[in-house]
Amino acid sequence: MSYTLDEFAADCRRALAKDSGPAGIEEVRTYVEKALKDDDLIAEHLPADADKERRVLYEDPDLKFCICAHFYQGPKDGFPHDHGPTWAIYGQAVGETEMTDWEIIKPASGDEPALVKQTRSYSLKPGDAHAYPAGAVHAPLRNGPTRLIRVEGQNCDHITRTPIKAA
Repeated sequence: MSYTLDEFAADCRRALAKDSGPAGIEEVRTYVEKALKDDDLIAEHLPADADKERRVLYEDPDLKFCICAHFYQGPKDGFPHDHGPTWAIYGQAVGETEMTDWEIIKPASGDEPALVKQTRSYSLKPGDAHAYPAGAVHAPLRNGPTRLIRVEGQNCDHITRTPIKAA
């Protein structure tokens, strides 16, 4: 039996209603992994012929989390960034993402961006899901076509992020 988007969203909602902290986010991460294993869900909501890089699939009216589909047709080098005041979970559906974590060595101040240094790199392969708490700085690198599910604690289209620059 297929894991539907409605079931996925309901599972996330239950987990976050019960605990909006690290334990709830970790439970949501396990639901992202479950969604990544469902070929029907991936085929329906992350098609290979998507025409936009980002599509919000579900946004919770009360808890404000959202489930997004991300599509990259070719290589794409991401810059170090955070998700402002919220958390995010990246779930790799197709392709591979090399993710780099960064540490803030000088906080942003006035017009000056935060300065960061690289701390580690690792690969996200199909089926992998990784949670980034609020303030966690990371940068994705994609060398070819990739598709992923990203769950955000609140829709990142409507937040202000910290200006960040590699030291």
